[in-house]
Amino acid sequence: MAVRYQITGGTAAEISASVESGVRTGALPPDSPLPPVRALAATLAVSPATVARAYQELRQRGLVATAGRHGTRVRPRPPVATRRAARYPTPGPGVRDLSRGQPDLRLLPPLGPHLARLADRIGPPAGYATAGVLPELAEAARHRLAADGVPVDGLTVTGGALDGIERLLAAHLRPGDPVAVEDPGWANLLDLVAALGLRPVAVPVDDDGPTEAGVRDALALGARALIVTSRAQNPTGAAVSADRAAALRTLLAGRSDVLLVEDDHAAELARLPLHTLAGVTPSWAFVRSVSKPYGPDLRLALLAGDETTVARVAGRMSVGPGWVSTLLQRLVLALWADPATSGLIVRAEESYQRRRAALITALAGHGLTAHGRSGINVWLPVPDETSAVTALRDAGWAVAPGGLFRIGAPPAVRLTVSPLDDAEIPALADAVARALRPARPAGFTA
Repeated sequence: MAVRYQITGGTAAEISASVESGVRTGALPPDSPLPPVRALAATLAVSPATVARAYQELRQRGLVATAGRHGTRVRPRPPVATRRAARYPTPGPGVRDLSRGQPDLRLLPPLGPHLARLADRIGPPAGYATAGVLPELAEAARHRLAADGVPVDGLTVTGGALDGIERLLAAHLRPGDPVAVEDPGWANLLDLVAALGLRPVAVPVDDDGPTEAGVRDALALGARALIVTSRAQNPTGAAVSADRAAALRTLLAGRSDVLLVEDDHAAELARLPLHTLAGVTPSWAFVRSVSKPYGPDLRLALLAGDETTVARVAGRMSVGPGWVSTLLQRLVLALWADPATSGLIVRAEESYQRRRAALITALAGHGLTAHGRSGINVWLPVPDETSAVTALRDAGWAVAPGGLFRIGAPPAVRLTVSPLDDAEIPALADAVARALRPARPAGFTA
């Protein structure tokens, strides 16, 4: 915990408000440890039960997380607006940043020409009564999803994948409900589950996706929803294989008590074929974002599902933002229809595949086993995350600690290949090997 910040309060509400103030101002930055319950109780002259209630309220709101002997810490992305200074620092001069998990900006399609053409033929302004999912976008989306074997009983559009998943969970579940999530899994999703007051149930992941045993255990524990990443899983690069999909479909068949959510965020950037689970449960949704292939600023995702599930999401949107901008929908349509953009997406996918494979091979040359079947990330198990991240930073490489993505999975680091040039990969692999096997100090000589 930051030395200068003192938590105050005489009631649970006052203590939780004090912690939130520290998070908001940056005095308690992400991952800051909070004092043990009894220690803070003694400092504030209150009962341990009062502090425990305050910490429980903060956990339910998703501001803090408790991890056994590691104590209670501020979450990496607490759901409260913070001052800019509280955000993670940018790596210093000369440090290559492989920690962010974003696509290669050099391989994103240019939007300017498409925006210029849209400006010439946009037509009259849209009103509240006529805005919504454009029929032409819905038709194109149905064709694209059907080509991948995704049934489209109902279809709507949300403001990105996480927006769609949040609306799905909020429409089906209540605070305290257990949700089966991949472990390791998408950090933003883990934080969203915490912010919604839901209880995560960890499902182990291997190269072929969520394990059958892990899903079976989660169902036995009463999971009300299961969230599966189809391909390019963040952070491991896992992709659901045909055999794993068949096993999971058998396991989930007819489960009317479970909402199945599939996240195909990489879409066209995933070289591996899609083996969908869509439709195996009565309540299901398939979410496909356009942000990874076409640009993070394009906050749009297709959400297909059974009619009831899609109607719930569309209904929640109707009492909130209403719809995703029709201007944005038209821009996505223009990108889909442009052969040059399609060619650029193919080249981007090939580039990610080449760099990912090269890094995994280079690490294997040092006796290190890394994972990354698809997507833009490589997941490398390590003995100790803190020492690995620190040693690599000192060597000029910033990587993401696996703790951001883990619930109970073993320690690891995530390396994003999108900023890497091919020529840098051998040097990076050498640096990783040195970081994980530091040179032993020379012994005394006579």
